[in-house]
Amino acid sequence: MRLRNSLVPVIAVLCLAGCLQTQNSKRHIQIDTCEGMADYLRAQNIPTLESVDEWDNQYGDGLVITTNHYRIFTTLLEPLMLSQIPGFMESAYRGYQNQFPKKIATANKFDVYLFATRKQWDDFTIDFTGSQAPLYHKIKKGAYCLNGACVAYNIGRERTFSVLGHEGWHQFNSRHFKYRLPSWLDEGIAMQFEANKYENGLFVFDPALNLQRLGTLKQTMIKKKMIPLKNLVGMNPGEVLVTEDSDSVGAFYSQSYALTRFLREENYGKRLASYHQMLMGGLNGSWPLDPMICRLAADRNIPLTIGWNRIAGTKLFEEYISDDFDKIEKEYITFCRKIVYHIRFR
Repeated sequence: MRLRNSLVPVIAVLCLAGCLQTQNSKRHIQIDTCEGMADYLRAQNIPTLESVDEWDNQYGDGLVITTNHYRIFTTLLEPLMLSQIPGFMESAYRGYQNQFPKKIATANKFDVYLFATRKQWDDFTIDFTGSQAPLYHKIKKGAYCLNGACVAYNIGRERTFSVLGHEGWHQFNSRHFKYRLPSWLDEGIAMQFEANKYENGLFVFDPALNLQRLGTLKQTMIKKKMIPLKNLVGMNPGEVLVTEDSDSVGAFYSQSYALTRFLREENYGKRLASYHQMLMGGLNGSWPLDPMICRLAADRNIPLTIGWNRIAGTKLFEEYISDDFDKIEKEYITFCRKIVYHIRFR
């Protein structure tokens, strides 16, 4: 399936032109040692780079790249990606901060592990997750966030940065939020950081460029398999993942992506203040919910169950957004039609 975006070509072409110029200028560069790569990165005068040091580990020769808010442990020796990843992660951090009406202080740096190969990622995952390793090894191509760390491996520049942007949000909110977010909201926000434009050494995240989610959303609407809004806000992704029904999985994720955009963008952001209040309540631990529900939200050692999502997700939506699901669903569906209108399939 190929998507054609009739509204974005100029932006996409300009972005690609900028990226190709950078790639072409570095295509002939091949650096095989960590020492050589460290010297190369230091010479690039990367604005967000604080330091580069060698990383002594059992998985492969590696580096520790330190930025204002991140420590990136990597065995990848690819000049273009490594010269861009400091700017990417710091751009993502600013994007996460922009979800809130005021800045959140971050005392300690976030840890990111980026491996050159799947084998290295697999070996690290066995050591890092212990008995849970078989579960994480089921990830076919992607990354995960666990115990405050984001763990990824190279699946190509664009896709690697996409999963780092997504998992980076989970890492950010698990550090700062007193309450865990219901699944539709947590995943919905994470997907806002899957697509970006590269501009002057930094990255601009634009959910309107996320053709994967937009294409899936349009397919869901064409097939008339939209999940009713009241069901969506109370769902746990495990409910659809266990069915192995790709249509249901695609519907949950693409509709959660669209719902987050709807709350931020629809009608010039008329619900943005309510969206901010909902997030700030999770951040500060002030949701007006039953004390038992709040205790479960605060205890990250307890898996989020289907029951918890169903109660907390629905109650939060009713409290902060609307309890008239029929009315708001009509507006939501109209918004979905609008954002997928320019998507064409070939």
